[in-house]
Amino acid sequence: MTAFGVYGITPAEIKLVEQSTKRWERENCMGRAKHLKFDEIGYWSEIKLDIVKDYASAYSRILTAQTNPTLHHKYIDAFAGAGVHVSKETGAYVPGSPVNALLVKPAFREYHLVDIDRQKVALLRELTKERKDVQIHEGDCNRILLEKVFPNVRWEQYRRGLCLLDPYGLHLNWKVIETAGNMGTIDIFLNFPVADINRNVLWRHPEGVDPGDLKRMNEFWGDDSWRQIAYTTKRDLFGHLEKEENEVVAEGFRQRLLKVAGFKHVPEPLPMRNTKGATVYFLFLASQKPTAEHIITDIFNKYRQRGAK
Repeated sequence: MTAFGVYGITPAEIKLVEQSTKRWERENCMGRAKHLKFDEIGYWSEIKLDIVKDYASAYSRILTAQTNPTLHHKYIDAFAGAGVHVSKETGAYVPGSPVNALLVKPAFREYHLVDIDRQKVALLRELTKERKDVQIHEGDCNRILLEKVFPNVRWEQYRRGLCLLDPYGLHLNWKVIETAGNMGTIDIFLNFPVADINRNVLWRHPEGVDPGDLKRMNEFWGDDSWRQIAYTTKRDLFGHLEKEENEVVAEGFRQRLLKVAGFKHVPEPLPMRNTKGATVYFLFLASQKPTAEHIITDIFNKYRQRGAK
């Protein structure tokens, strides 16, 4: 594979990360059974990485500059993956959100990187082994965030956090989102996986949906009130329920972030599209601060048209 593209990262930093990745592959992936399959990402996912990186840079710059009181700010990545992806378009390595965050200047005071996949965690450890400010957590982020990470981002500790919640589908519990909102110290980026929701849950025949998928949806949303939002009161000529537009479902979730989770500022999310123009997910930013809304609105506007490639 070719080297990383230039993401505002210096050539020396690009070379170091690429060398670490290749060394880890040689040492750990010689046998087929041990081979780590890097996540292949499309154009829209690369846009998301740029958006998160831009906001993280602004966030760290603002909190580092605050001195009365001095704040201890953390970067939290709940589905960190291997730290490296592969571009579907070029086959090149693409730095993931953890690597981008680690290269933000001024740096965050702490980094908490979480993933449930042991091999991905192993590569994360290789990429960050020289960093004393990084903590790697292997396991279910729904438990780790609530039990180990969030309790140490409290207001009275003068600590703040930026948390990326980019789940593989609906594998996220509403309790994590609500806790972040209630704490008042954590900004979240959230991938609202509307394509997964449409594919597995929002059927014309809801009674045919797999109970496991319904359970995941209820856990992600926090209850089953999504039913009243996702379907219209009308039925088609065959008596089937008619689904609302994706934007209506996303707006319903935005209102939950405001009214239930307690975030004060949740601008309209950015629809992230695939190469055919279909919305794959909505990217939310939720915060307690008006400054966050101003910053992310500018960033969203910057990238809005690029997603239509």
